[in-house]
Amino acid sequence: MSPRHVVVTGAAGGIGLAVAEAFAARGDVVTGVDARAGMTTAHAVVADLGDERCADVIEQAVRLAGPVDVLVNAAGIYPATPLAAMTAAAWDRVQQVNVRAPVLLTVALAHADRPAAVVNISSGAATRARPGAAHYCTSKAALEIATKACAVELAGRGIRVNAVAPGFVEVDSPVNPVTEAYAAAVSANPVGRAGRPAEVAAAVVWLAGDEAGFVTGAVLRVDGGATAGTAELPLHHTHTTALQGAGH
Repeated sequence: MSPRHVVVTGAAGGIGLAVAEAFAARGDVVTGVDARAGMTTAHAVVADLGDERCADVIEQAVRLAGPVDVLVNAAGIYPATPLAAMTAAAWDRVQQVNVRAPVLLTVALAHADRPAAVVNISSGAATRARPGAAHYCTSKAALEIATKACAVELAGRGIRVNAVAPGFVEVDSPVNPVTEAYAAAVSANPVGRAGRPAEVAAAVVWLAGDEAGFVTGAVLRVDGGATAGTAELPLHHTHTTALQGAGH
């Protein structure tokens, strides 16, 4: 039922902004959370989610617009760090923003002891490693199992916790820039194009709504079929060999 109070992290741009706009278009009241100022949401909290007190943003959001009905953890960082250059600080920063913050914000939301929906933004990187992204891929894999763990523990409180895992989405992000060569490589999927932020946002809105009332602990992959496989490879052989066809 609208209007709901929706908190969206990473709301200053990219997928987070698209999610915030999608909820606002429904008539929901949106509080955006981001390390950058200038958010266009009805309410805004500027905060670094890598901070160990990041969960305080839930309390701030409650003061601004009342109890939180929906939490969307869309904030994330994606630095390119080859293993040879990996440091403890670089590793920890990614885990803090991408995993610890969503879990702590979910815990803070649960303290209100009222029904709510949480949607985490994962990635295809949760299941496919790539150069320079060991910390990022690990963080998204961890986020997906954390989503399930939170769903199991919080179901009794009426809190559903799910995740959306996008494939490559064109966001033109100054926080997480990518080269044209990289975009061309990772956007190869059966659909044949990159995703759009609004397409991810539509999945988030559905998971947060009553239509998904029996869905929790799920990871919805919005990736143009990339997880299913690839249509880029040719047939591995041109004919059936004698032994392959034996008995037929």
